[in-house]
Amino acid sequence: QVQLVESGGGLVQAGGSLRLSCAASGMILSINAMGWYRQAPGRQRELVASVSSGGTTNYADSVKGRFTISRDSAKNTVYLQMNSLKPEDTAVYYCTQRITTRDARDDYWGQGTQVTVSS
Repeated sequence: QVQLVESGGGLVQAGGSLRLSCAASGMILSINAMGWYRQAPGRQRELVASVSSGGTTNYADSVKGRFTISRDSAKNTVYLQMNSLKPEDTAVYYCTQRITTRDARDDYWGQGTQVTVSS
């Protein structure tokens, strides 16, 4: 059984910063890509950022230059450093990791963490 646990969300004023973390645990053999998605009320879930096992990163245009994704493979953890936050960044943020166990390779998701940016 694999679990992803997120932390770090909260309420912040516009221009502030937050750091999200997502740690995987369980019978993990390897982890490929890691990423962060977000979903605002009434909107579809969208990709925020991703990082490959080799460290290649990808960002949504709306967060480029403000957000930084990183990973600590030894800890099975992915981070999202969010700076210069805007009210439009308000959403529930979900992490995902593509994990290989003894039985299969699947995409696992965290429980979601609320990020609220006040103007």
